[in-house]
Amino acid sequence: MDIIDIRILDILDIVFVALLLYYVYKLVRGTAAVNIFIGIVVIYLVWLLTRLLQMELLSSVLGEFIGVGVFALIVVFQQEIRKFLLMIGSTNFTHNGRFFRNLRFSRDETESRTNIDAIVNACQSMGESLTGALMVIQRNNKLDFVKTTGDKMKIELNQPIIESVFFKNSTLHDGAMIIEENKITATRVILPVSNDRSIPLRFGLRHRAAVGITEKTDALALVVSEETGQTSFIKDGQFVMFETMEELREKLKEDLSR
Repeated sequence: MDIIDIRILDILDIVFVALLLYYVYKLVRGTAAVNIFIGIVVIYLVWLLTRLLQMELLSSVLGEFIGVGVFALIVVFQQEIRKFLLMIGSTNFTHNGRFFRNLRFSRDETESRTNIDAIVNACQSMGESLTGALMVIQRNNKLDFVKTTGDKMKIELNQPIIESVFFKNSTLHDGAMIIEENKITATRVILPVSNDRSIPLRFGLRHRAAVGITEKTDALALVVSEETGQTSFIKDGQFVMFETMEELREKLKEDLSR
């Protein structure tokens, strides 16, 4: 048998493609984009089969569809492509070793530096007092483009501070709070509002703003409703369901440890 000639560049090529597929999977995991992507793959496989069987009419129809496939992908996966480009271009892509942590498939290898207990306990307390709140937790993508709309801070994260910021008579309660690692870095921040028509009408501007910022970045958002006192957890532009505050705590630990 001939010795297979494998170059270092061939190995790098395989590694880079694997990384690309892994990050694409992370972006679309748990969203409707997964089903859309599978549908596109199925159409492509059917097109290859029709060409192999020489089914000229069906092959030509599917061929026309695939011919504009790049533009269709840009339209369908607009949010995912935006997140991917933000992730690549983010200046803190390797901040605190997050790039290397993202390469790990194990979920229990790292611990978040964010005081998650303070956040969850504050949400529970504010929910009981019907105090509205909107918190955005930064992950890989920087949030400087929205932080400039509010008041910059640098305060250590703890429960009393969170509750005092969102106290109804506080001058800082209106708008969103930005959390980076274990610091509150901005308050009264104005967030982009989502235009998604599938959001139920019972949710107000706080929820739409939370959906909007998580559509455009990989940040996590928590909203406490001042009408019902319920806490909502939004990630990737979607509402993440949970039954208890302890379950919310575990979901935050999982997402912030990646």
